[in-house]
Amino acid sequence: MSGPVSFWQGTGEVAVAVRQERAVRTREMILEAAAEVFDESGYAGASIMRIMERAETTQGAIYFHFKSKEDLARAVIMYQAARLYGMPQEARGLQQLIDLTFYLAHELQRNVVLRAGVRLAVEQSESGLAEYSIYQEWIECFRAELSVARAQGELRPEADEDAFAAVLVAGFTGSQVMSQIASGRADLPDRITRLWRCLMPGIAAADMGERLVLDPQRGREWAC
Repeated sequence: MSGPVSFWQGTGEVAVAVRQERAVRTREMILEAAAEVFDESGYAGASIMRIMERAETTQGAIYFHFKSKEDLARAVIMYQAARLYGMPQEARGLQQLIDLTFYLAHELQRNVVLRAGVRLAVEQSESGLAEYSIYQEWIECFRAELSVARAQGELRPEADEDAFAAVLVAGFTGSQVMSQIASGRADLPDRITRLWRCLMPGIAAADMGERLVLDPQRGREWAC
């Protein structure tokens, strides 16, 4: 009896694993399609029907994974970080923070999931999402780089890492909105260069001026 039981038990476990993997793929497919539609039309202009058609799935499949359009939009906002494959995972200091902002600028030009997540995060008044956590995640990410920079003696003694991280996220967010309106984000790396030139004197130690590189092409090699 032990042989057949083990066989059927193993077969059942494989079937469960296959279903789970299929469910994960379906969820990701829906998120990708939703990102495209939200990027094109914003929250108000998107509909579950359009997303369903773009994903080539059923309404039931969408509502199996997401209980509403609001829930789906919130998932897209949080999904953006998962689609940044090239982003360094280990904080290394001020130059890497600079390069990271340029990387994000390049990714916004080509990464539809990031663009959609950022658009939804910025346009939350239309949806009533009130989802601040993604901003907090980026603040924490930037703060980690600043903490390393502090340990390496790269920051001014009076610099406030917490305040600067929040200001940088706000400045980047505003810059990308203005860039989208002005040029479809084509000039975003140049705008980030100007942002850093304005912010750098308030954060970098005096001897860092000649060592830090502000180049719009920085971070491009990380982009997919």
